[in-house]
Amino acid sequence: MMCAAQSPTLVSKLEALQCHFKWDLDISTSLLSHRKYYLEDIGTNDGNPWLGHIYNLLGFIQYKLGSNEEAQKFFNKATEAFSRIRSAGEGPWLVVNYGNLAWLHHHLGDQAGSEAYLSKIDTLIKKYPSPSQEELHPETYAQKAYALMTVSGDKTLVGDNFQRAIEMQPGIREWNTSHALALMYASKHNRTGLEDDILEKMRIAQEQDPENLYLAAQYLDQRAQRGERIEAEARELATKVLRSPVSSYSGLKPLLRLYTKYISVDEAIVLAEKALKNHPDERYLKRCAARCYNWKIFGDKYSRPKQDIIARAILLLEEVIDLYPDSSFRKKIDLAQIYALPHDGQAKADQIYQVLLESDLELADKQMLYNNYAKYLYFHKHNINMSIQYHMKAAEIPHQSFFRKNSIKELEKSRDRGRDSMCGEIRDFLANLKEP
Repeated sequence: MMCAAQSPTLVSKLEALQCHFKWDLDISTSLLSHRKYYLEDIGTNDGNPWLGHIYNLLGFIQYKLGSNEEAQKFFNKATEAFSRIRSAGEGPWLVVNYGNLAWLHHHLGDQAGSEAYLSKIDTLIKKYPSPSQEELHPETYAQKAYALMTVSGDKTLVGDNFQRAIEMQPGIREWNTSHALALMYASKHNRTGLEDDILEKMRIAQEQDPENLYLAAQYLDQRAQRGERIEAEARELATKVLRSPVSSYSGLKPLLRLYTKYISVDEAIVLAEKALKNHPDERYLKRCAARCYNWKIFGDKYSRPKQDIIARAILLLEEVIDLYPDSSFRKKIDLAQIYALPHDGQAKADQIYQVLLESDLELADKQMLYNNYAKYLYFHKHNINMSIQYHMKAAEIPHQSFFRKNSIKELEKSRDRGRDSMCGEIRDFLANLKEP
């Protein structure tokens, strides 16, 4: 039974709010810690115009993780950050933040505190109305776009929300930059490549936001995909990135990927190691370096990696797993794959896989694990029948992904060869397999 303090009027007001508690943020349980680490790695430099948005998201994630005290701490930090960045004690940018605090106090049972924030929101909306009566305030659209861009898979919605914000309140540099990046993300997997108008938006955004090295690296990558020679610009950009504060938004990660594709993986490793030498305790840089060694080891099918490369990759991956304890599932698979390369490392690979197979994983992670384990069984343990069984396990999980498609492809190859003892079983399995 609902108590008097928790009246239907209060609940209906909360339900009508625009804030993280009401947006359809796609954060599964397995992704919560990953998103938390991601936001922490962006950094909390006061020069970051998205600092208030980052704290709001961290607060919401802490709430989802069950830590209400940490959630309140981050929501309060968001309030302070907005005041510093905007050089004003109040403004429409606080509507979302106060909405989060109203919901949190409601969940804590503090209905008076919730009502107090609802009152503050009403005052702000009256004092700072939206330029369009039928639309949300552009600040709200921009904050919703940032939240969706950070945690949601649907980047089309991100672009739409930034577009609305920019149309009503043009000229805000970080909105234009993030809008261009969101359009790029949404079009990234188009077979025809990035459309000319999106590339032009990226060019204009870079002209307006020349200090944004993350945008610069992404724009350089898109130009390289169109056949431009970008080596000199990439090396010049690398010098700037190395001088910048450490952040997952510094541009290092896309720049390393660019080096690997268009310059050389060895130069990418040198760049990552330089960054790590400058900041030896930064976990994000260790993660970037580990990724480079992974590219080196598995990028060339025809060349066996040297032992010192394998040893360095293992050391970095083990450190990264320790530094991201709640978000290292994929890194553990990477580590098992590397351990499997030398014959004397297979016992450790077996151990890692067995621990993962016994873990409580979400379906998407299970599917990825089964697909990778099936390949390990085939190529390293030479256990064809068990490999087939794990490809079947991956394929029957009702989740559409690269790993499901790959396992189905491997099963079809085994069926078509007609030499395996399980051919009949594979044929029946594929015939009865349903699409998710």
